[in-house]
Amino acid sequence: MKFLHAADIHLDSPLRGLDRYEGAPADEIRGATRKALGNLVSLAIDEDIDFVILVGDLFDGDWPDFNTGLFFVQQMARLGLQNISVYAVRGNHDSESKITRKLPWPKNVHFFSSRKPESITLDDIDVVLHGQSFATSKVIDDLALDYPAAVPGKINIGVLHTSLDGREGHATYAPTSLNVLKSKGYDYWALGHVHKREVVNTGPLIVFPGNTQGRHIKETGSKGCEVVTLEGGILRTEHRSLDVLRWHSIEVDVKGATDLDEVFERTRKALGGIAATVEDRLTAVRVSVVGRTDVHAMIASQPDAFREQVRALAIEVGQGSVWVEKVKVTTAMLVDVAALKERNDPLGELVHQLEILAAGDRQALEALASELQSLRQKLPAEVMQNAEGLLLEDVQTLQRLCASLGPDLLSRAFNQGPLS
Repeated sequence: MKFLHAADIHLDSPLRGLDRYEGAPADEIRGATRKALGNLVSLAIDEDIDFVILVGDLFDGDWPDFNTGLFFVQQMARLGLQNISVYAVRGNHDSESKITRKLPWPKNVHFFSSRKPESITLDDIDVVLHGQSFATSKVIDDLALDYPAAVPGKINIGVLHTSLDGREGHATYAPTSLNVLKSKGYDYWALGHVHKREVVNTGPLIVFPGNTQGRHIKETGSKGCEVVTLEGGILRTEHRSLDVLRWHSIEVDVKGATDLDEVFERTRKALGGIAATVEDRLTAVRVSVVGRTDVHAMIASQPDAFREQVRALAIEVGQGSVWVEKVKVTTAMLVDVAALKERNDPLGELVHQLEILAAGDRQALEALASELQSLRQKLPAEVMQNAEGLLLEDVQTLQRLCASLGPDLLSRAFNQGPLS
């Protein structure tokens, strides 16, 4: 027995964050989630899968038009031609209440009820599936509590879209615990909602497969599904990649670099490491350039030119398969901070005050917050348009800013140019 477990396809969800620039693979990006679903179907056929489980958020919300639904129907029909059944639950993005447009699904596709847990028995392979869809987009009850106990003598599989006991970056939906899941006596829990692959438990197997296609820089690494096989009475799962565009984040440390050629050589080497792993898929990379260096002034004085040079390196090294999502520069000039603190002038006082603020002196931070609030009230509205969410009256925010922006202030004081 072999089945495929996937979740969070988010069909036709736009990929975000890749700047538009000459040569950027806009068409490939636009169709990435569709191609990933096509890869899933091809994998199921090639592996002679017995059935497919899809665990919620197949869609990214209500369809903008029927084309999204029609593409899904087309892909499910491909599976139907190979006698592969599909069992799916709805999640928070594609709940019963969220998807208003309707199409008749192919006969091989079954969506679990949203009213109560539903059990489906596959007699020919001694499998029972237990699942429940989301009726609305905000399910806060523990749905797993009402799932039935395992059917004796069968392989029991639970299908649940859930945040489990909480996962960073994911809203709390259908929360539950490992103890609740284990208490059901199932052999496998097919989970969805969390976009990062995680084998939560091995006995029984409780698995988040992650989403099938990363959509932005926070969803890095391989994205795909699980192929689960029953061998010798034991279930084993294996991750399979489906993504057509993969996101990476790399850091280039230019500490001690003496010229731009050295900076670009280090960047080339880092990009080359990514290019060696791309296989036959496109790769979007965020390049973060960090470190104290004498070259800081040259980088900071022409940030646009530096960014385009990094993009050119990526195109060259990746031979058209590696694209730069963003270039972040947080370099700083080489400064002897200890020597500066000894100076009896405004620069020495600046270093001293930054050290106090970064250390979290509450009195000093509150005084700074008061000064900044007064300044903020005098600034024109257009200046503050991009400052939404910047809580300058919050002492913890100010402490973090003082710790991170200290090198920038010193660079400006030395006329070395601002950081990008």
